Amino acid sequence: MARRYFGTDGIRGRANGKITAELAMKVGQAAGLMFQRGDHRHRVVIGKDTRLSGYMIEYALVAGFTSVGMDVLLLGPAPTPAVAMLTRSMRCDLGVMISASHNLYEDNGIKLFGPDGFKLSDDIEARIESLIDVDLAGRLAKSPQLGRAKRIDDVHARYIEYAKRTLPRDVTFEGLRVVVDCAHGAAYKVAPEALWELGAEVIPMGVEPDGVNINLDVGSTSPTALAQKVRQMRADVGVALDGDADRMIIVDEKGHVVDGDQILAVVAESWQADGRLAKPGIVATVMSNLGLERRLAAQGLTMERTAVGDRYVLERMVEKGYNVGGEPSGHIILTDHSTTGDGLVAAMQVLAVVNKQGKPVSEVCRRFEPLPQVMRNVRFKGGRPLEDQSVVTAIAAATARLGDHGRLVVRPSGTEPVIRVMAEADDRDLVDSLVADVCDAVAKAAA
Repeated sequence: MARRYFGTDGIRGRANGKITAELAMKVGQAAGLMFQRGDHRHRVVIGKDTRLSGYMIEYALVAGFTSVGMDVLLLGPAPTPAVAMLTRSMRCDLGVMISASHNLYEDNGIKLFGPDGFKLSDDIEARIESLIDVDLAGRLAKSPQLGRAKRIDDVHARYIEYAKRTLPRDVTFEGLRVVVDCAHGAAYKVAPEALWELGAEVIPMGVEPDGVNINLDVGSTSPTALAQKVRQMRADVGVALDGDADRMIIVDEKGHVVDGDQILAVVAESWQADGRLAKPGIVATVMSNLGLERRLAAQGLTMERTAVGDRYVLERMVEKGYNVGGEPSGHIILTDHSTTGDGLVAAMQVLAVVNKQGKPVSEVCRRFEPLPQVMRNVRFKGGRPLEDQSVVTAIAAATARLGDHGRLVVRPSGTEPVIRVMAEADDRDLVDSLVADVCDAVAKAAA
């Protein structure tokens, strides 16, 4: 059944549109009540990225949590993985990240983490959602039991030290000139500092947040500026994070983008050589290129696919015992180190391989030739166009034409009213034709 508030990555929408102060307060109350277990003083950590609306949402959440008797620890601007890590290390009952990830500043969102640092399951999110629109006046804390709020001052130092400890002590980035694009987002202080402490010559960009420039022509979804900077500065590598720093992409010394699929291959093969893979394979999504699957198979590694969304990748990793997984967008999850995607830690893994091999990034990170892949979005206003018989027929026909030579994925977006149509195969003309046919059928059904 469709849910009213939660999507594939928490609650997300236009600030003061879907995401209001009133909703944030209700989320705080509902989530706070859900995670009160036992008689101890319950605590929640709240981090945020650099959006202007973060102030409004932060204080509304504080009001909600304290009104049901939870103490609040405010982290200020901090990466999503830092919030997950501190939820565990500070023995909190709940963690909250205020962010809309790679979206522009007009949007914002609320991500929730359980006491183990993992994102909440669909079931728990549904139970929280059932409380949001309920009158909770009778369940509010009595005056002596109201919560307190305080700011934590050493968040950046804690996270930097945690990130550095994911590498062996003898690893250094000395000799590497690195451009790091922080998207004017949550990692604008910690990412340049961490790389510098590891010995890199760091050229920062996207480190001047003003509340409205997050992800604006910078970051992992807009790598053009980073590519130009890498070439201009003759840097060895560029690293682009997104607004909440839970994902990243690499730019090689020639200014070419290295996506999450290539990064997964780099990490998987490096960990395989070092005997660090928990199982001989990784977890990816239905959107990962078939070229990655073929490359891994040639190395004796398997690839399990999940629905799109880093939470589903992580769930499969935990269920099956894998310790490497991710998405083409740059969500790289390494469960030896983190309970969520961590752009900085993933970048460090790649830089360690680059320095160890002593080769250009263009050689180290180009592990396979991607198959031609085309994806188009078809917007719809309502209904269920994928259930229309003409769409079902078009998908079946396209699948039959592909046979065993490629893949077709047709799915609704979890964050906006669009149907995403993706196909890949060795034959680019075939891919274009199939995607066009399916999109035409969806568009007619959605009209």
